[in-house]
Amino acid sequence: MAKIVLYMTVSLDGYVAGPDDSVDAPMGIGGFRLFNWLDRRNDPGPSGEVYAEAMATRAVIAGRRTYELAGRWQGDHHDGVPIFVLTHDVPDEAPPGSVRYVTDAAECAAQARAAAGDGTVLVHGAGAAQALLRAGELDEMELHVVPVLLGAGRRLFDHLPAEVVELEQVRQLTAPDVTHLHYRVNRP
Repeated sequence: MAKIVLYMTVSLDGYVAGPDDSVDAPMGIGGFRLFNWLDRRNDPGPSGEVYAEAMATRAVIAGRRTYELAGRWQGDHHDGVPIFVLTHDVPDEAPPGSVRYVTDAAECAAQARAAAGDGTVLVHGAGAAQALLRAGELDEMELHVVPVLLGAGRRLFDHLPAEVVELEQVRQLTAPDVTHLHYRVNRP
């Protein structure tokens, strides 16, 4: 069965975007600083390794906000893999490419797992991550922690219920401008 893995870049103070993010400024004020490590994505080493893993995934789950702010990836995240957009409401227009809108986190996870087969499902977006975690569907997290304090913006785990979620660290890769931390979500 496919694993569902959050791949997310985050500032040291927990932000995935700076303040005032919008369609015109998708990462908000100062937020693009979080992606400087991607300049090394084709290099051998930790960042290249993590990037290659992300691009080898067989399906994508994204929150609606992330999907819209990313310009809908022009209907193709990477190599035509199916994209499942977790949303509160399904728009009237037909989605582009391999995109499917889904309103329930568990159903979204089931469809993405089926599409990925024995591969990995990549998750993007704070809202999608939180919904999947609440539904017990998030298996692992690959957090790219950047040594910067944004001070404000959109936090990765802002709207979780007040309950403990135990994580097991399974890998730590360090590069000059980012630390890649991989965790398994432990379920009771």
